[in-house]
Amino acid sequence: METIDIDNQPSSLTQYTRAAQRAAAEVIDTYSTSFGWSSKLLSKKLATHVRNIYALVRVADEIVDGAAAEALENSFSVDPLSILDQMERDTYRAMDCGFSSNLIIHAFASTARQVGIERDLVQPFFTSMRMDLNRRIYDQRGFDIYVYGSAEVVGLMCLKAFLHTRMVSDEQNSEFVTGARALGAAFQKVNFLRDLAADFKKLGRSYFPQIRIEEFTEAQKQILVDDIYRDLATSRNALVKLPASSRRAVSAAQMMFTELNAVIAATPANRLIETRVRVSNPKKLWIFIKAWFGVVAR
Repeated sequence: METIDIDNQPSSLTQYTRAAQRAAAEVIDTYSTSFGWSSKLLSKKLATHVRNIYALVRVADEIVDGAAAEALENSFSVDPLSILDQMERDTYRAMDCGFSSNLIIHAFASTARQVGIERDLVQPFFTSMRMDLNRRIYDQRGFDIYVYGSAEVVGLMCLKAFLHTRMVSDEQNSEFVTGARALGAAFQKVNFLRDLAADFKKLGRSYFPQIRIEEFTEAQKQILVDDIYRDLATSRNALVKLPASSRRAVSAAQMMFTELNAVIAATPANRLIETRVRVSNPKKLWIFIKAWFGVVAR
């Protein structure tokens, strides 16, 4: 009869956490090719943390914009806001106690507890998600609040993982924080520009202040593109100083969105509001290969 070495079996919590992490990895594989490719350039442990963070972000986004809205279209007994509120409460509870029956929340909480992600980063994220349910037009203040909560704090969460085992000075940490926020802002603004047509026509939403989509001009587009390039330049200053364990992956993401911004810059404004542009798969592969060999975004 085969004997089982009980002493070498993982604890129930360890086994459950591993299952939660596999669920988080499935989310990123399903929803983001670029993000998935970039995460493969991280060490195994860091990749797990980044996937855990992204999975929570992705599921919340599906509540406000995607699957939940579609599923609840003909239901009046529950709404996306109540589901999002419950998700936020469950996330805080899991961060406090280390367990959730929701695998995605559990995976995120396991990372948050390990690397020091606290409510001061999580709460702004849920605030921005809630704004997607209530706002259609943004002024500058609302835009800044939304971009910070929906994107910049996600960069800061990842930065917590990247620097978790590193000793950095207050000055270095401040520089990394500035870079992470700039990169997150650049990613989100690029996404806004890429998705102008879908956001306006399908969701009736316009994020950029003082921009009327039906009157979108080439000059307005160029102002937005230049602003994104400035964010990317700020983030590059910190990128080159990141630990080797995360530098290649962040460089890949930076190069990917720099290329997408270039595609947007080359696309006429009147076409941009009619179609969703993208970086071709061969170009993505070339960027991934360059990052793999240590080429840093420029």
